[in-house]
Amino acid sequence: MTKKRIESNVVRWWAMDADVFRLFRLWRIARKTRMKSKLFLALLVLALGLFALKIIIPARAEPASDAQIKRGQYLVERVAMCGECHTPKTDQGEYDRTAWLQGDVLDYKPVHPMPFAAVAPGIAGLPTFATDELAMKFMETGTNALDKRAMPPMPQFRFNHDDAVAVVAYLRSLKR
Repeated sequence: MTKKRIESNVVRWWAMDADVFRLFRLWRIARKTRMKSKLFLALLVLALGLFALKIIIPARAEPASDAQIKRGQYLVERVAMCGECHTPKTDQGEYDRTAWLQGDVLDYKPVHPMPFAAVAPGIAGLPTFATDELAMKFMETGTNALDKRAMPPMPQFRFNHDDAVAVVAYLRSLKR
């Protein structure tokens, strides 16, 4: 081989090494960027998870007083009469106290076709409300978290704030 040919081969190898070095360097920079993206994504997922937990897990406020629970029991049992729909009845037509406010199939239907709930869900322990605030909003405004009204025959209650707190305290105190 001639000296010129050897030098050109060395220059080519050196140029290829430089190109490989540049590619490696770009890959490392891109890798760092990907790592930053992955870190950002992980932090975003963590933040969304914590936010979801705050919404999904019921807020545990200070324990309700006995007076609040008694007031709520009075409102649920004697004023709103929730047991009429939300508690199954025995063969004698009395409330089944072993399944108090555990939900029941409604044994009546409207005469005319209309949206109508065929089942009254269980409300003991308030399993359908993630937080006390959502339950109180429903008791105070008659609308749920999506600002939708409950299906008939559920009345659209408008309790004042203290009564809504008492009703929620009583219902949360019951076993599911």
